[in-house]
Amino acid sequence: MPELPEVETMRRNVLPIVGKVIAETKRTPCEKRPISIHPRIDHLNNRIAGKKITRVDRLGKRVVIVTAADDRIVFEPRMTGIVLLGEPPNTDHLRFEMKFKRSRSTRLLFWDRRGLGKIALYSSEQYRQMIESGKLGPDALEVSVEELRSRGKDSRREIKVALLDQKLIAGVGNLYASEILYSAKVDPRTRCDRLNKQQWTRIHSNMIRILEDAIKYEGSTLSDGTYVQSINDPGGYQNQHRVYDKAQTPCPACAKPIRRIVQAQRSTFFCSTCQKKK
Repeated sequence: MPELPEVETMRRNVLPIVGKVIAETKRTPCEKRPISIHPRIDHLNNRIAGKKITRVDRLGKRVVIVTAADDRIVFEPRMTGIVLLGEPPNTDHLRFEMKFKRSRSTRLLFWDRRGLGKIALYSSEQYRQMIESGKLGPDALEVSVEELRSRGKDSRREIKVALLDQKLIAGVGNLYASEILYSAKVDPRTRCDRLNKQQWTRIHSNMIRILEDAIKYEGSTLSDGTYVQSINDPGGYQNQHRVYDKAQTPCPACAKPIRRIVQAQRSTFFCSTCQKKK
């Protein structure tokens, strides 16, 4: 579930590791499905042990730790992963631990209930090649309205489906796509090539506003309680949701029931009155 606001919150909350020197990394004992770690943990540890952390970045829905050797340790939470400091939600799904020299109280953990997350180490050149490969579009908080429209206007896909494509734009997922389109008053079933310039402008402006607001609230913690901040507290933006996971409840604007449909095997929530298809 973690999308841009949740991953940005993780990034900000682990910033205390900047300036620390990595002592060791290890897979923690876990009877659940193993996560993907590349290269294997002993090779990873040999590459980064003794290296100082110079900064923590975000790449779409990924947390990126940069070392003084200009290597990047990329954490991809996928559905249920969390990069955190301190105690995890439980120890059953703890997958990875990074310890630091002269810092017994601070450790970086990767916790993942479903085991779909990934950790990968890239050299600066490998990282550059990954970015230039086209597998990730521009960041949702940095893309201009002109670039967003240019990248999407010729697609025959429905706009909700297109927003989930990380090659089109990086960072937006299922939850925030529904919220963005509701606020933009755009039917999620509308094909991209049938959206006019004004609709693209509304989608862009509401995307920026909603993502920035969600970051201020430190992300959304849903009913399953999977996402928590890196200090193990829940986010707060779930209390601001207008349509997500609110099927059959009254629309905040017109009081008509919120609808739920399935697009690309994902639930979409919208108001068929306020988001009337044209």
